Amino acid sequence: MTEVYGFNKARLVIWFGFAANVLMSLIFLLTLALPIPAFWNGAAAYRQVLGFTPRIVGASLLAYFAGEFSNALVLSWLKLLTKGKWLWTRTIGSTIVGEGVDTFLVIFIAFAGQMPWTEMAAMILANYLWKVGYEVIATPITYFMVGRVKRFEQIDVYDYDRCYNPF
Repeated sequence: MTEVYGFNKARLVIWFGFAANVLMSLIFLLTLALPIPAFWNGAAAYRQVLGFTPRIVGASLLAYFAGEFSNALVLSWLKLLTKGKWLWTRTIGSTIVGEGVDTFLVIFIAFAGQMPWTEMAAMILANYLWKVGYEVIATPITYFMVGRVKRFEQIDVYDYDRCYNPF
């Protein structure tokens, strides 16, 4: 989004994604509040799985917000710095920052106090390496898709004099 349409459009999409996550969270909370039929023998497991949801959802929402905006900001800034060259440095560089923020926040907030720090650190590292590794592997696909969209849309926005306020 940011590479083709710029930070403003990316900000709009991030906010729509955030709103969708909030709606999903509210639906989960409503589902937990509704009575479960007495005949259903899976009620305890159902509540156990969704009972941890508010903390995880809160962690997820905060991590999504911070990670997505970090990613968009870094990509936009790197596009200006590289004068639009070296797409791979922008996509991988922004993923390194954005997914670092996202992964740390979601796992730390969701699981702090619930598991040993060493296990949490291992989870953070494994998730982070997976996300960055995927971005590296997907780089050829990214080049193809970004080039195609830019040609089709006949647009390539540079965020000169941009205020990177998420609001």
